[in-house]
Amino acid sequence: MDPGSDEFLPPPECPVFEPTWAEFRDPLGYIAKIRPIAEKSGICKIRPPTDWQPPFAVEVDNFRFTPRIQRLNELEAQTRVKLNYLDQIAKFWEIQGSSLKIPNVERRILDLYSLSKIVMEEGGYEAICKDRRWARVAQRLNYPPGKNIGSLLRSHYERIIYPYEMFQSGANLVVFSCSQQCNTHPFDNEEKDKEYKPHSIPFRQSVQPSKFSSYSRRAKRLQPDPEPTEEDIEKNPELKKLQIYGAGPKMMGLGLMARDKTLRKKDKEGVICPRTVLMKEERREDGKRMSPLPREDLNHSGEPCTKMTMQLRRNHSSAQFMDSYLCRICSRGDEDDKLLLCEGCDDSYHIFCLMPPLPEIPRGVWRCPKCIMAECKRPPEAFGFEQATQEYTLQSFGEMADSFKADYFSMPVHMVPTELVEKEFWRLVSSIEEDVTVEYGADIHSKEFGSGFPVSSSKGSLSPEEEEYATSGWNLNVMPVLDQSVLCHINADISGMKVPWLYVGMVFSAFCWHIEDHWSYSINYLHWGEPKTWYGVPSLAAEQLEEVMKKLTPELFDSQPDLLHQLVTLMNPNTLMSHGVPVVRTNQCAGEFVITFPRAYHSGFNQGYNFAEAVNFCTADWLPAGRQCIEHYRRLRRYCVFSHEELICKMAAFPEKLDLNLAVAVHKEMFIMVQEERRLRKALLEKGVTEAEREAFELLPDDERQCMKCKTTCFLSALACYDCPDGLVCLSHINDLCKCSSSRQYLRYRYTLDELPAMLHKLKIRAESFDTWANKVRVALEVEDGRKRSFEELRALESEARERRFPNSDLLQRLRNCLNEAEACASQVLGLVSGQEARIETPQLTLPELRVLLEQMGNLPCAMHQIGDVKDVLEQVEAYQIEAREALASLPLSVALLRSLLEKGQQLGVEVPEAHQLQQQVEQARWLDEVKQALAPSAQRGSLIIMQGLLVTGAKIASSPSVDKARAELQELLTIAERWEEKAHFCLEARQKHPPATLEAIIREAENIPVYLPNIQALKDALAKAHAWIADVDEIQNGDHYPCLDDLEGLVAVGRDLPVGLEELRQLELQVLTAHSWREKASKTFLKKNSCYTLLEVLCPCADAGSDTSKRSRWIEKELGLYRSDTELLGLSAQDLRDPGSVIVAFKEGEQKEKEGILQLRRMNSTKPSPLASSTTTASAASISGSRVAAECGQYNKP
Repeated sequence: MDPGSDEFLPPPECPVFEPTWAEFRDPLGYIAKIRPIAEKSGICKIRPPTDWQPPFAVEVDNFRFTPRIQRLNELEAQTRVKLNYLDQIAKFWEIQGSSLKIPNVERRILDLYSLSKIVMEEGGYEAICKDRRWARVAQRLNYPPGKNIGSLLRSHYERIIYPYEMFQSGANLVVFSCSQQCNTHPFDNEEKDKEYKPHSIPFRQSVQPSKFSSYSRRAKRLQPDPEPTEEDIEKNPELKKLQIYGAGPKMMGLGLMARDKTLRKKDKEGVICPRTVLMKEERREDGKRMSPLPREDLNHSGEPCTKMTMQLRRNHSSAQFMDSYLCRICSRGDEDDKLLLCEGCDDSYHIFCLMPPLPEIPRGVWRCPKCIMAECKRPPEAFGFEQATQEYTLQSFGEMADSFKADYFSMPVHMVPTELVEKEFWRLVSSIEEDVTVEYGADIHSKEFGSGFPVSSSKGSLSPEEEEYATSGWNLNVMPVLDQSVLCHINADISGMKVPWLYVGMVFSAFCWHIEDHWSYSINYLHWGEPKTWYGVPSLAAEQLEEVMKKLTPELFDSQPDLLHQLVTLMNPNTLMSHGVPVVRTNQCAGEFVITFPRAYHSGFNQGYNFAEAVNFCTADWLPAGRQCIEHYRRLRRYCVFSHEELICKMAAFPEKLDLNLAVAVHKEMFIMVQEERRLRKALLEKGVTEAEREAFELLPDDERQCMKCKTTCFLSALACYDCPDGLVCLSHINDLCKCSSSRQYLRYRYTLDELPAMLHKLKIRAESFDTWANKVRVALEVEDGRKRSFEELRALESEARERRFPNSDLLQRLRNCLNEAEACASQVLGLVSGQEARIETPQLTLPELRVLLEQMGNLPCAMHQIGDVKDVLEQVEAYQIEAREALASLPLSVALLRSLLEKGQQLGVEVPEAHQLQQQVEQARWLDEVKQALAPSAQRGSLIIMQGLLVTGAKIASSPSVDKARAELQELLTIAERWEEKAHFCLEARQKHPPATLEAIIREAENIPVYLPNIQALKDALAKAHAWIADVDEIQNGDHYPCLDDLEGLVAVGRDLPVGLEELRQLELQVLTAHSWREKASKTFLKKNSCYTLLEVLCPCADAGSDTSKRSRWIEKELGLYRSDTELLGLSAQDLRDPGSVIVAFKEGEQKEKEGILQLRRMNSTKPSPLASSTTTASAASISGSRVAAECGQYNKP
C-alpha cells in the first residue's frame, strides 16, 4: 500500500462452491473435484446443502477457556518494525540519560522510522544536505509542499536520528582527530524540548474490552515502568551495573541504589555527589599530577557537582589510576579534566575525541560509544502473544465481545457493516499512535474441551439426528481419518493435526499469515456467530509472499528467521498485491466451510463474536508437497510434527489397505525415497562407515531421533557415534556429527536396502493392480485375442474392481455398461422363450427390435448362449410372415380364420407387421357386424349414444370400402336422427303448442328411423296423455250429473302441463271461471261477513221444515252448543261430499222433503186464522226457488 494511503481496497473474492447432495456425500472426492479451480486461489468456501445443519455439541456451561491478548498494531509487520525502531532509538537516548520525545509535524506524530529509511534511500544525511533534497524527503513523507517542512525535518533528523545512525554504523568508533567543536547533543536546550511529544504514546483505545490485563511487552514505550525496588537491584546485576553514581538526570527506572549505597537528594542548584573517591586533576608547573584529595575531604564537601567526575575504584591506588585511564582514541592521558569514564566498561575518552565531539562534560550517566553500540545491537526478544489472566465462559466472553464492539462502533453489533470493520481493522494494525487490544480464544483443543460436532462415544447415546452428523465425513473429527486420508495411517501422537481445534473470536481478533504444518490441507467450519474474514495466497505465490515480507521488514526476519511459522505477523493485503502477490478474500458466515490448500498462506480476522472449529487433513495429492515441506524444514532447521519417511513406509507396509489413488501416489513417493536412500548410504560407505545396526525408530521418542544439524525426524536411517552416544544426524549431514574417526561411527537403519525394494514391489503390485486389471478388461471388451469371455468372467472382473476399491474410470464404466447390456439382452430373451404368462408381463418386441437384439448379442464382447433361442424365434416369425401374407392376399376371409392367425402371431411374442394387418381386418369385420346388427329391422333399436359410439369406433379402425360405406350410412342416419330429435325437442319446449294432429304426423315420420330417439319417445308419451285427457273431459261433459269444481280445476291444470295444443282446454277454463264467479256472488248474497258457515251449509235444504218438535230441539241444541248442520241432516258423509252425484241426489231428496214440510206447515197454518198468511206463502215460494239453484250449483252453505 502506498505511504499515506489509508483507504483499504478489498482483494477479489475467492471461489465459492455449493455441492449437491450427491456430491456432498463424498467429502474428499468433492474436494479433489474442485481442487483444480480452488487451489489457484489458495482458499475456497463451500456452502453445504441448506438442510445440512449439525447441532452444536459443546457443553456451554462447562466450557471455560483463557484467551490470548492481541495488540493490533503489533501484529502488522511494518508497524512492528516501526515500533521496534522507536524502542531502539528510545533505548539509545535513555542510556545516555535522556528521554526520547517524538515531535509533531503538521499535526501528526513524525514517523521517525520512515524518515530514517527515506534518508538512507536518498543517499544518506550528508548527500541530502549537500544536494538540498530535504524538500523531497518531506514530499515522500506525504507532507504538503511550500511550508519549509524540509528544514524542520532536517532539524529533527539531526537532533534525534543522526546520532543514533552514527552509532549504528560504528563511525564513532573509528580513531580520528577532530578539531571542530560543534554542539550536537540533542537535548541540551530545554526550550526546544517543549515542541516534542514524549515517546510514551498514550493509548488511543478509549473503549477497551472489559477486564483486560494492563501489562504490555512495550511497557517502557507506552507507559512508565514502576520504579524497581531495592531487592530488585540486589537481585538484578544489570540494575547494579547501570546505577547512576554521578550527577545529572537519572534513567527512567534506575532511580534506586543498593542498600549500602547512599544518594543525596537533588536540590534546586544541583545534585550532591554520593560518597565516592574523586580526584581533582590539576597540573603543577613541573607537569606532575597532584595526589587525589583525601576521602574525608570529599565526604564533608558540600559543593554541588556540576560536572561528571571520574570514579576511582576503592582498590586502586592513585598511581594506578593515573597510569590506566588513557583516552581509547588518542591513547593519551593529558587534559584529564576533559576525560570521560564510561559507566559500562570503565574506558576513558576525551570529549573532543568523540564523534561527534562534545563541547563539555555531560551531566548524568555517560556511556562510551562501544557500550551504547552493544546495548543497541542487542537482538530484541522474540515476539509472541501474551496469555490473559482471566478465564471466560462462552457467555461471559460473548457479553464482553458484544459490549466492546457496540461501544467501539456506537451501534448494535448486528448493524455494523463488514466492510466498515474490515477497513477499520487494517487502519488500526497500521497505526503507531492507536493501540487497540483485543482477546482471542485461539487453539483450544477439542480433545479437552469437546468438539462442536456430535461425537460417537461410549459415554452416552446419541439421537438418530446426532448419529447422522457424528458419522458424516464433513464432521471435522471424522474427515482426517477417512480411508482416502493420509493421516489415518499415522500411529504417532499428532493430535495437533488430527484432532480439531476450537476458536472463540471477538471483533478485530486475528490469525496471522501462515501455512499449515507439513503444508497440509486445513478445513474450518464456523458453527455460529458473526462472519470470519479470510485472505488467501495460492501455493505458487508462497515464496513470493515470503520474499516480499522479508524485503519490506528485513529487521524482523533477521532476529526471527522462522517468523512466518510463529503465526504472529500480518501484512496488509494491499501491500502484498502492490508487490505482485495474488491475494483473495472471503467472508465465512455461520454454517460454511473454508478450505486452505497445501502451502497456501492465509490470514484473517473475526467480524465479531463467533465460534469456529478447524482441523488438518491430507489426501493423496498432498504427498509430493509433504516431501517438499520436509526439505524446506531441513533448510530452516525446523522440527517436524511427524516423520514423512515413517508415514510412507507405514502405508507401504500394508498396500492392500490403501485406496488405489493413494497407493499410486505412495508408490511414486516410495520410489523417490528409496533412490535417495541408496545415494545417501553409498556416500556413507565412501566416507568409510561400515558398521550398521538395525533400529526401530518408530519406537523412539521424536526428540531422541532428531538430526542434530537440521532437526528433521529420522526414520529410514541415521548416523551415530559410539563415542558420542547423545546425538545423531541424518545422512544428509554425515559430516556434522562429530570429529571422531569414521571407524567409530555407525549406521542406524530401519530397513536394509534389500527390504526397501521388496516393499516397493508390493506397493507397485497394488499400484499397478489397476493397470493389470485394466489390461484384462481391455482385452476382454475389445476381444483382442479373438475369444469372447463368458458373462461370468466379466462379472468376476467387475467384482475384483469393487473388492480392491479401484477408482471409477471410463474402463470400469464400459465394463459395467457391457454387463448391464448383457443382462438386458438375457432378460429380453427370457421373455421371448418363456411361457405366455411371462410374455404378457413383458412388453413385446417389434421385428426390427428382434433383429437389433440378435445383432446386439452378436456384437457383445461376452458369449451369450441365449443367441440360439433368439435365432429360433426369428425363424418362426419369418414363417408366420409368409402365412399371414398369403391369407391377406386371399381376402375376404372369415373372422374365425383371421382370429386364429392373429392368435398364432401373438404367441410368438414379437410384433409382426402382418399381424398388425390381420388385426386391422379382424377389427373391421367386428365393427361391420356390430353396425349391421344395430341397424337390423328385427333388432332392438339402439340409442343415439350407441350409434355415436359405433361411429367413433369406426373412425379409429383402418379404412376399407365396406368400412367407409358403413361409416357414411351410419353418419347419414345419425344426421337424420339428430334432426328429428331437434324437431321433437322443439315441440316439447316451444311456447306455442302444436295440435295433436301435427305431433302425430311427426311421430309417424320418425317411426321409420331405426334408432331409439328419446325426444320422439317423450313426444309420444305427451300425445298419449293428451288423448287420455280429452277422453276424461268428454266423459265429464257427457255425464248424468254436473262435475265437481275441483275435478274441473284438476283437469285444467293437467291440460296446461301437456305440450299439446287442446281445444277443450279453453272451454273447460271458461266453465271453471263461470263457477268461480257464481260462487263469489252467492257468497256475497247469502254469507254474512266473517260467517262461520260455509256456502254449502247455508244453501242446504231444510229437511225437517214442517216439524214443530224439531224446531224446539234445534233451539235447545243451539242454546247448548250442540247444533248440527243441515248437511249432516241430509245424511252426507265426507266421502259423499266429494261425489257430485251423491250431493245432487241428497239435495233433490232434501228439496222434496222441504216442499212437503212447507205444504204441511201451510195446511196447518190454513186452519189457523192469521193475517200473515200471504207472507208465509211468499217465503215458501222463495225457499223452493233457492233449493233449485242449490241443486244446479252443487255445494251450499247455511247462514
